[in-house]
Amino acid sequence: MNFDELKDADHMDEDTLRAVMERFGGDVWNYIYYLTSSCEQADGLAQEVFVKCYYRIETYRGGSSFQTWLFSIARNAVFSYRKSRFFKASLWGDFTALPDRTEKIGVNAGGGMVVAASAEMQYFSSMHVNEIWDVIMKLPAGFREALVLDLKYGMSAKDIAELTGWSQGTVKSRLHRARRKVQSKLKEME
Repeated sequence: MNFDELKDADHMDEDTLRAVMERFGGDVWNYIYYLTSSCEQADGLAQEVFVKCYYRIETYRGGSSFQTWLFSIARNAVFSYRKSRFFKASLWGDFTALPDRTEKIGVNAGGGMVVAASAEMQYFSSMHVNEIWDVIMKLPAGFREALVLDLKYGMSAKDIAELTGWSQGTVKSRLHRARRKVQSKLKEME
């Protein structure tokens, strides 16, 4: 199914919702998890995203990809949740580079590693993927979000800017700085 064709829909049937959830459910959950670092929050907010998608499909205009539209709903849901009293209460109650895009490593949608053939890439490819993602997950939120959208979802700087509301220059800067931070941490781990 070509989900971008939903730009003309004024409602969504249950079969279409099921197809959307099967195709994008994991990506939406992972994206929310990357923003919140909480499985429980990702579970609840991912459900909220698909409920909003179902009831608000007419707001999808096709100006961006369907995935970008879903991610914007997810991002807004996370930020709305963070503003809520429940989140603030639970937060305080519980408070106790990668190389440039042409030579990056990461995990594609199928879970496989993406690696270029340089000596630097051979070094990175020998590292355990989970160690790399652990480093990424410890980045400050803005850097982490930019890098995850780039590496995990293959979004362009333009798409990331559209989704986050940042300028393209800010996106490129955050990607560059995030890669440098990851490279530095990985070298410390040697």
